[in-house]
Amino acid sequence: MTGAHVRKVVSPGSVRTAARLALAAALAAASMTASASGLDQLRRFLDTTRSARADFEQTVSAKPGRAPQSASGTMAFSRPGRFRWVYRVPYDQVIVGDGEKLWIYDRELAQVTVRTLDRALGSSPAALLAGDNALERGFVLAEGGSSDTLEWVEATPRNAEAGYERIRIGLRAAVPAVMELRDNFGRSTTLRFSRFERNPALDASQFRFVPPAGADVIGE
Repeated sequence: MTGAHVRKVVSPGSVRTAARLALAAALAAASMTASASGLDQLRRFLDTTRSARADFEQTVSAKPGRAPQSASGTMAFSRPGRFRWVYRVPYDQVIVGDGEKLWIYDRELAQVTVRTLDRALGSSPAALLAGDNALERGFVLAEGGSSDTLEWVEATPRNAEAGYERIRIGLRAAVPAVMELRDNFGRSTTLRFSRFERNPALDASQFRFVPPAGADVIGE
């Protein structure tokens, strides 16, 4: 009929079919991310993450017969080269990279250590998260396999004086979940991240550091 409105009827079966297809596509995308290699996930994280923040728990291995040392706190970074690690338990320490210098403040000792950031960051664990994308300059990267529902990357510092034999980073869905560091003395440090938030808006002031009045400043 001319001028009549024609209403298209969509069957419930068609709606259910479309929903199933959308769900299948979403699951397939999630599966691709989950099954991607560690290196692929690390590169995706670096390519798509400009800033992040998270809580962390740190465990340092001890000599036989002694209990491991534990600590916890928060971390944030804004790439490249700006980061802040705050230890709250069992000691109060702040580590800040402001893009030019690395500041380490021990509140109990009232002491600040400062170093040039380029020298401090190059082959450090922070470079894996807060550095630029040219990781191969500072590390030899290799696949670390799958374990504990994570895909792992092994990073060996190119600088023999880096202080670490090896760093392993475990990723899930292209987000770091665990970092394991083995130093030149055979000790292992494990960092486990939680509440990891990618690309939050961060206040730039947290990446600046002014030594507190009365604190001793040591270094460059």
